[in-house]
Amino acid sequence: MVLCLRMVLLLVVLVLGFGSNGVYGAVSSSTLSKISRINEEGPYLGIIVPNSFEMNPLMQSGSFVADLELPYLDFSGRRFRIGRLKNEKVIIVMTGLSMLNAGIATQLLLSLFKVKGVLHYGVAGNANPQLQIGDVTIPQYWAHTGLWNWQRYGDGPEDELALESNGDYTRKIGYLKFSDYNNGTECSKSSENLLNNVWYQPEEIFPVNGIPEQRQHAFWVPVNKHYFAIAERVQGLSLGRCVNTTCLPRNPMVVRVKRGISANVFTDNRAYREFLYSKFNATAIDMETAAIALVCHQQKMPFIAFRSLSDLAGGGSALSNEAAVFATLAAQNSVSVLLGFISLLSS
Repeated sequence: MVLCLRMVLLLVVLVLGFGSNGVYGAVSSSTLSKISRINEEGPYLGIIVPNSFEMNPLMQSGSFVADLELPYLDFSGRRFRIGRLKNEKVIIVMTGLSMLNAGIATQLLLSLFKVKGVLHYGVAGNANPQLQIGDVTIPQYWAHTGLWNWQRYGDGPEDELALESNGDYTRKIGYLKFSDYNNGTECSKSSENLLNNVWYQPEEIFPVNGIPEQRQHAFWVPVNKHYFAIAERVQGLSLGRCVNTTCLPRNPMVVRVKRGISANVFTDNRAYREFLYSKFNATAIDMETAAIALVCHQQKMPFIAFRSLSDLAGGGSALSNEAAVFATLAAQNSVSVLLGFISLLSS
């Protein structure tokens, strides 16, 4: 088994390539040896974190116990922390900002290590005015809303998109009409806008159990059904409410919601937030989760995400300062839900 694993790892050329720096894509023998030793103790839960701001509360909680022999492995710009959370063996990796980084980190985690499931946590913007800062959302579905077909000016909803006829693009998901948001829009009537329409597109995916290079499509990606069922039992968890002497109007809560969305866009615009909520019934808005969900979906890996709301995207809530004050509280609350979920998973 170990020999087979080493042969597979030697073929991994995920990120590296020929270059003047002497990197040729092969995994070094010393790294292979460490990976084999780590995997002998597996399988692990993979814990994926967006950045150090969200990583620090977990590392400082005292819940993570690093492996004494091999506490971490540095590979391809990532540090994979090896240890335990509660009663589970875990490997923790930080992605960095954006869909690309999240996808790369997830694929490396699943390709290098013996992983049995992926848990993701962090903070997010909020599109749902019924929820407040500090609430932790657990969406059932995730979508990448940053893949568009930008329709030429003069064409409308009844006109076929460029390359739609051969299956590259579709009008099934829907579109954003820029003229609906002109400053001059009055009485529900909009004037024309040269930006016209953008149509939301599903991702091309290549499942591990599919035919190589034969594409499939996915827009709404479900989390693991078993994980989502367990998450229902986390909803009564007590969460932090105050930062020093500044407190939220009510105690934050854990809530399972229908949908979360991600894109390489920091959404701080009220009009677009309201569009995303009305069009997609989305709650959490971030820049990484859908990439992780898509990789796990293609690799047939159980996955779920916990995103704590740090602000009402684009402003407009009754809370002053919003993310500037409560972002640290939101990060801590997401860690609390992660730990609560792992406890239930272990039991």
